[in-house]
Amino acid sequence: MFRSSTRSKWFTLFMLFFALFASAILGEDGLVTNGDFETPPITGFPKDEALVEGPTEIPGWKTNGTVELVSSGQKQGAMILIVPRGAHAVRLGNDADISQELTVEKGSIYSVTFSAARTCAQLESLNVSVPPASQTIDLQTLYNVQGWDPYALAFEAPEDKVRLVFSNPGMEDDPTCGPIIDDIAIKKLFTPERPKDNAVINGDYEEGPWMFNNVSLGVLLPTKLDEETSSLPGWIIESYRAVRYIDSYHYSVPQGKRAIELLSGKEGIISQMVETTPSKPYTMSFALGHAGDKCKQPLAVMAFAGDQARNIHYTPDSNSTFQVANLNFTAKADRTRIAFYSVYYNTRSDDMSSLCGPVVDDVRVWFSGARRIGFGGLGLGLGLWVSVLVLFY
Repeated sequence: MFRSSTRSKWFTLFMLFFALFASAILGEDGLVTNGDFETPPITGFPKDEALVEGPTEIPGWKTNGTVELVSSGQKQGAMILIVPRGAHAVRLGNDADISQELTVEKGSIYSVTFSAARTCAQLESLNVSVPPASQTIDLQTLYNVQGWDPYALAFEAPEDKVRLVFSNPGMEDDPTCGPIIDDIAIKKLFTPERPKDNAVINGDYEEGPWMFNNVSLGVLLPTKLDEETSSLPGWIIESYRAVRYIDSYHYSVPQGKRAIELLSGKEGIISQMVETTPSKPYTMSFALGHAGDKCKQPLAVMAFAGDQARNIHYTPDSNSTFQVANLNFTAKADRTRIAFYSVYYNTRSDDMSSLCGPVVDDVRVWFSGARRIGFGGLGLGLGLWVSVLVLFY
């Protein structure tokens, strides 16, 4: 009996150790190794502002070209370099890159969140790749006055070992120019199952990229036309400008913990192809709200469902921070496009330049020819059956 109990305890400990070991092998959601660049090199952080030519030692990272560890408050001439968070970040010179090998699960979708800033007024960009996938982010547009923005990009793991690469594809006239990156994190994504009474996948936006709880800027989702490798499962960003993924810790969200804030008018479009039955009537509903970020009104969205479109202004009653809007349409095919963009180019009232806009959440599409039965309808039906049975007996 005692031997059996001891064996059971050892087995439990072994399984716990195995689970922890497997978790470590596959990696965890959150910062990659030294993703905030706060781990000092063996020789310590640089004590001067001189560029280091050639390979630079950055724990956890492989470097190529002119890569510089910059510190908060560091100056370049009269300009103070922007470090998104913490005390240190990395700047990439012309044609320079940093990379790190990650252990992932082959075939799974992962999203990489990172913060980026530009250092000069010139057009700067940042290329993010997990070969063979690659995407270049234009850093010319600043979405807020802090001078940096968090971004997210997704990829499908081609192997169990992948290399995440950040590179500066530009060849600037001034070699001291170049993008600054910080706070690099990863998250394994899961595509939510489609609800029984809703044709929209991830209509509540609860599944999305990694977000830092102590970062109040949300996460920008740049152009992404492939729904299979989107940082927002089920949705694509089919426009030139980004949309903002926001959380309930720093913004007003209609329901749940996540939502989408539409930016830059027609240049920020989010869409999804939903399954429908041709010639059948459908209704699309969604919550329209204000992010609570001092965004100047009026706020309005243009909503699309198939061949129908509707301009909807944000006009909630005094007891609510959001409203529910509807759009009826008849399906013309077995897949129907739904989409949203902001009617106006909105900015915040406190700084007059940070981009903002209306919030969209809880998107639903259902066959409007069938009556949607809720809990109340079920209760009424049970009550009628009970009455019939009582009378029968």
